[in-house]
Amino acid sequence: MAEGGSRLPLLKQCLIRRTGQQEQLGVAASSLQELKRKACHLLAIDLASQPVTLVLAEDGTIIEDNDYFLCLPQNTKFEVVAKNEKWTSTGEGTTWLEEEITNKTEVDTSGEKWKVLARQLKNDLSTIVLMSEEDLQELVDVPCSDLAGELAENPLQTQRLQASLQETLDRREEERRSRQLLKLYLQAIKKEDQATPTAQASEAEKKSGGGTDTVDLGSSGPSSVERTRLSACVVAVLKEKPAPELSLASQDLELICKEDSEALSRTLRWDKHKTESLKEACGQELSRRLQQFHSLNSLRNISKGKKKLPEPEGRLRSKRRK
Repeated sequence: MAEGGSRLPLLKQCLIRRTGQQEQLGVAASSLQELKRKACHLLAIDLASQPVTLVLAEDGTIIEDNDYFLCLPQNTKFEVVAKNEKWTSTGEGTTWLEEEITNKTEVDTSGEKWKVLARQLKNDLSTIVLMSEEDLQELVDVPCSDLAGELAENPLQTQRLQASLQETLDRREEERRSRQLLKLYLQAIKKEDQATPTAQASEAEKKSGGGTDTVDLGSSGPSSVERTRLSACVVAVLKEKPAPELSLASQDLELICKEDSEALSRTLRWDKHKTESLKEACGQELSRRLQQFHSLNSLRNISKGKKKLPEPEGRLRSKRRK
């Protein structure tokens, strides 16, 4: 027996079969790779047909992540797809999917959805991963005493469970916002890339025009400044960040300070007061960075001066006389 009481890895019970076949076998594995190895051995899949792919029997979802595999319920049905094969639907669902459909029917009839969700957690805590945000919120909103009675747990453990459910909800919300911000950023980059050839063509057309006169519409035109000089990435940061001046480079801050307030308000779709506050904050941040830069330069000059102080000429002469 190993020292320190080392625990054996937890085994997950699975049902496997070749794709397109009805005969299935039971197997237990502690990881996705172990399940693949055992499946190849039990189903007599030769080396020429490997590597194999494991998919869920009910919808053909490809399982490649080991953590996702460990979160699946016990007795999940898998189909083994060999190297040159394609998955074909058999119209059958996994055991846990059938239970989910049954539970939804019970919810519709009883009207107490949280009790059904609580029973799912009581049977298998890993079903949290498969629950929607609406289901998680349903369990969080239930009074702790009622949920504790349904789970047959003490109120303290139930309170910790609800806190974990809330953390899961918050994490999913944060991930969703991050994806939305990334999507906006990619869209801004795409628009900027599309606008660059157009701007270059306009500049070339102006140069080729030679001595053509330019008419200044002044304030009577549609607007004094139609577009800002800020890039799409900078505009996206200004819209999304609560304190954008801390996330921008000094060159961008200088451009914002020099930008026309009307054009900037129109670009950001803000009112004049909010735009002026933004420009003021950017100016203060730029001044702070400049002061810090000058302070660092002064310290560097002082340190260099201490290292290279010349020795007085009189002292050199006295040494020579000796």
